[in-house]
Amino acid sequence: MRRSLPILLSGALAVGIAFMPIGSVTAGNRPLLVEPAPGKGPAGQAAQLVAEMTTSEQAASIVMGHIPTTDARALSAYMTDDSLGGFILMGANVPSTEDGLRGITDALKSDPALPPLIAIDQEGGYVSRLPWDDFPASSTLKDRSVVDTSTAFAARGALVARGGANVNFGIVADTTADRSSFIFGRSLGADPKGAAERVGAAVAAEEQFVASTLKHFPGHGAAPGDSHQLIPSTELTFEQWRQADALPFVAGIDAGASLLMFGHLAYTSVDPAPASLSSRWHEIAREDLGFDGVMVTDDLGMLLSTGLKEYADPVTNAVTAVAAGNDLVLMIVHSTPETAAQLTAGITAAVDAGTLPAERLQEAAERVMTLRLELAASSAVWATCPACDPAS
Repeated sequence: MRRSLPILLSGALAVGIAFMPIGSVTAGNRPLLVEPAPGKGPAGQAAQLVAEMTTSEQAASIVMGHIPTTDARALSAYMTDDSLGGFILMGANVPSTEDGLRGITDALKSDPALPPLIAIDQEGGYVSRLPWDDFPASSTLKDRSVVDTSTAFAARGALVARGGANVNFGIVADTTADRSSFIFGRSLGADPKGAAERVGAAVAAEEQFVASTLKHFPGHGAAPGDSHQLIPSTELTFEQWRQADALPFVAGIDAGASLLMFGHLAYTSVDPAPASLSSRWHEIAREDLGFDGVMVTDDLGMLLSTGLKEYADPVTNAVTAVAAGNDLVLMIVHSTPETAAQLTAGITAAVDAGTLPAERLQEAAERVMTLRLELAASSAVWATCPACDPAS
């Protein structure tokens, strides 16, 4: 369940900063600036909008693109020309100031009434795109109280929202006690129970400001190796996973995470394919864990970096990912300004050829559109609270 705004502001005050929304508060505790249509919620509106789209428009709406520039005109043209559903901000998109970042994110909103999903990897600490985020991160939070995690992610979520992004790919639900693992320093806990408590707190805090994301399902902790270079794998059984590595994801889902990011790792006893391309793992997330939000791939470019022939075609990877159950496809590494349009065309062609069911694309587009409508109806400018004094 989402926590109330006054509790979050108290947590932010504890670290010497407070934020206030410009706008009124509505259900879900996000500030409301856009009134929903009478008698029709975001899901109903999304279904209507998607039904009126062409197949190509639906395909574009589930692609999250990226180009490495701070040129506002280039960013605006990129989003407008390809009608993309989302954009991910990387280091090359983030200027040195928060005001500069707002100029970037404004340029990405080709339709201010229905902004795209603007995502950023703002974990803090090891993975940080915002130089002005000085709040505690996983490297220290894993050894501190759960309240400290809540406080840090409330403040972090506010910073992301103030910069104009509306999605944070920032909550690492992987858990491992192995200090040699590439994910150890980014994990919120070395044991599943501790990680679960902090992940749940982080989601509850951050969801007040932006759509939070759990990553990297079903969890890198049990699978040795770095998925930026290979497909990590483990022979751990489903029951072993359910009793350990699943716990932080369960906690984050129960706390209301809006998105679930699927990792390029394989639990071979469940499915030999990477989870990002596995229909079985998507089924587990939906049916066993009850996740009903947007499922997103980790960067599909990482699959190309493995050098494996079966993942050499980015368009095939994207189509397979959507068929498996992903609602949003993301590609950064090895991409060019033309890549997003190529993915759109490939997904469209797969539907036209009957290799990707039209119903699957429609379902994905509706989930992404629902989240966009929810965020559009609750977006606000978050600013430092002039009437609030930091706690001593």
